[in-house]
Amino acid sequence: MLRFTELSLRRGPRLLFEQVSLQIHPGYRVGLTGANGTGKSSLFSLILGELHVDTGEIFVPRNWVIAHVAQEAPAGNRAAIEYVLDGDRELRELERQLVIAEAADDGERIAELHASFESVGGYQARSRAARLMHGLGFSVNDDNRAASEFSGGWRMRLNLAQALMCRSDLLLLDEPTNHLDLDAVIWLENWLRGYPGTLMLISHDRDFLDSVTDHIAHIEQQHIVLYAGNYSAFEVYRAEKLAGQQAQYAKQQREIAHMHSYVERFRAKATKARQAQSRLKALERMEKIAPAHVDSPFHFTLPAAEKMPDPLLRLDGVAAGYGNTTIISGVNLGLSPGDRIGLLGPNGAGKSTLIKLLAGELAALTGDYLPAQDLNIGYFAQHQIEQLDPQHSPLDHLQQLDPLAREQVLRDYLGGFGFVGDQALALTGPFSGGEKSRLALALLVYRRPNLLLLDEPTNHLDLEMRQALATALQDFEGAMVLVSHDRHLLRVCCDRLLRVHDGTVDEFPLGLDDYPGWLAEQTRQVSPASDPEDSSSRNAGTRKEQKRREAEQRKQLQPLRKKVDRAESRLDILHAHQQTLEQQLASPELYTDENRDQLKTLLREKAEVDRACEAAEADWLEAAELLESATTDAE
Repeated sequence: MLRFTELSLRRGPRLLFEQVSLQIHPGYRVGLTGANGTGKSSLFSLILGELHVDTGEIFVPRNWVIAHVAQEAPAGNRAAIEYVLDGDRELRELERQLVIAEAADDGERIAELHASFESVGGYQARSRAARLMHGLGFSVNDDNRAASEFSGGWRMRLNLAQALMCRSDLLLLDEPTNHLDLDAVIWLENWLRGYPGTLMLISHDRDFLDSVTDHIAHIEQQHIVLYAGNYSAFEVYRAEKLAGQQAQYAKQQREIAHMHSYVERFRAKATKARQAQSRLKALERMEKIAPAHVDSPFHFTLPAAEKMPDPLLRLDGVAAGYGNTTIISGVNLGLSPGDRIGLLGPNGAGKSTLIKLLAGELAALTGDYLPAQDLNIGYFAQHQIEQLDPQHSPLDHLQQLDPLAREQVLRDYLGGFGFVGDQALALTGPFSGGEKSRLALALLVYRRPNLLLLDEPTNHLDLEMRQALATALQDFEGAMVLVSHDRHLLRVCCDRLLRVHDGTVDEFPLGLDDYPGWLAEQTRQVSPASDPEDSSSRNAGTRKEQKRREAEQRKQLQPLRKKVDRAESRLDILHAHQQTLEQQLASPELYTDENRDQLKTLLREKAEVDRACEAAEADWLEAAELLESATTDAE
C-alpha cells in the first residue's frame, strides 16, 4: 500500500502538510481535493520522489510501476503513435533487447524475448495506443504525424495517452480534463473505471470525480483527511459537519432560499422536460451540499445590463471558417434575453468557431449576422487571459475600465473574486492560470454584458470558484452560450443544447445526462475499420444516415415542440399579469373604504389569473411529458 506516516512538508517558508498520516490501499481510486495552493501537486511530487519530506516518511512499494502525465510538451519529428507507445516502458525495453539479440543471432534469447513480448501484449500494443489516441480525440490520420506538429493542448493529450499506455500499478493524474472536450472527458471516465491499478486524481470537475473515485482525500489546514465515497458523498458529509455552526448555517439558509427562488422561475420557463428534470435534480443536489461551500472566498453576482434588446442577435444561413476552409454552414440561430444554450460536440467540430462568430471576432463567409443596436457582448476565451497586462495589478485592470470609480468600491468588487488585500495590488505576471481566469471573468462581468459567450470558462478554476460561477450565472438575465467540459456547469446553467458536428449546428433532442449513452451508441454504430479509406467511406455513409434519421426525428417532434412553446408563452403572459396584480394589491391605499370596489375587482381578477396559471401549468406539463415520451420512443 501507499503509506504516509507523520509527514510534514514545507515549500520555502510555507507549511503545506503537518503530521499527516494516511494509507491508500491497492485498488483505491482517490480524488485529491482542496483549495489552490494547499499542496495537491506537491503531494504527487513527493510520491514521484521529486520532493523530499521535512519530517516523517512516505512508503511506496518498491515493485510498483508509477505512471503520471509529463508536463513537458513532446518535441521532434517522432510519430505521435510512437511517442504514445513509449509509455509502455517494459515493451520498449523488450524491443531494445530483441534488437541486441537479433544482432548477436542468439536464437534462444530471441525466443525467450518473443515469449515475453507476447505475454505483455506487445503484438496488440500499436492497436492499444491507437485506441487511446482516438478516444482522446485524435483522428486516424494523426497517428503518424510528428508530435511537434500538434498545438500545445493536443500535445498534452499525447502526454495523457502516453501515461495511460503504461501498464502501471499507480496512476497519478493532475487535472487531466483541462485540455479535453466533453466527448473526450466521457471517454476518459469510461477508461478509468476499467483501470485495474490504484488511481490518485486531482480534478476540479465534480461530475468527473463522482464517476471515477471511491475515496476523497481532502487537504485543509495542513492536514489530509481520507473519506470513503465519491465527491458527492464527501460534500454531503462536509455539509452536515459545517451546518452545525450557526453563522455558517444562516448563510446556508440564504443560499437555499436563493436556489428555491430560481427553481420556481425555472419551472415555468423550461423548454424541454427531460432537461428540466436534469437541471432540477442538480439544483436539489446543490441545496444539499450548499453548506460545504459556505466558507468559499468567492461571492459575486452578474449585474443587470443597462439595455436588453430582444432579439439580441440573429444568424440567418451563416457559414463560417478560416480562409478558404468552411467549418460550419447553414447556421440559423436567434438569441433572446433568457436563452441559455450549451454547445456539445467533439473537439475540432466548430464549437469555438461558432462562439467566435457570435462574438463578432470571425466574419461570416455567407449569410447574415444581425446584431441588435444595443448588443453588449461579454466573451470569455483563453486568449482573453493571455491579453492581461503582466505589469498591471487586478486593480489597475479594473480602473482602466472605470477610471471614475472609487478605489474602495473596485477593491470590494475584486474581493468577491478572491483578490483580497495586497493581492488586488499584485502584478498579474506571476499569477497562476486559475488567478488569471478569475481576473478575466471579473473584468468581463464588470462590463455588464447582455450576451455572455463562455468558451471553457472553468479551465484552471477550483471547485469553489466553479460553484460561485454556477450560482452567479443562474441569475443572469441576458442570453448565454456556453462551451464547457464541466457537466455540472452545463447542467445547472443551460436549458437548451445544440450539437456542433459535421459542419452543422443542430438541436440535441435529449438531455445532458443522456449524452454519454448517446455517444456510446454512436461509437458502437461507427467502429473504426482496419483500412482507413474503408473506415472513412463507412463513417461518411453512417453520418449521412444518422443526419437523415435526426432530421426525420426533428420533423416528427416539431408539432409537440410548438405545443410546449405555446404553453410556455401562455405561462409567461399569465405570470406577468399575476405579478402586476400582486404589485397593485400590495398598495396600502387600495385597502381604504373608498377603494373597496376596486379591491374586490382586483381580487376576483387575481383569483381568475391564479386558476388560469394552474391550468396553463398543467397544459405545459402534459405537453412536456408527451414530448419527453415521444423523444424516448424515437431513440
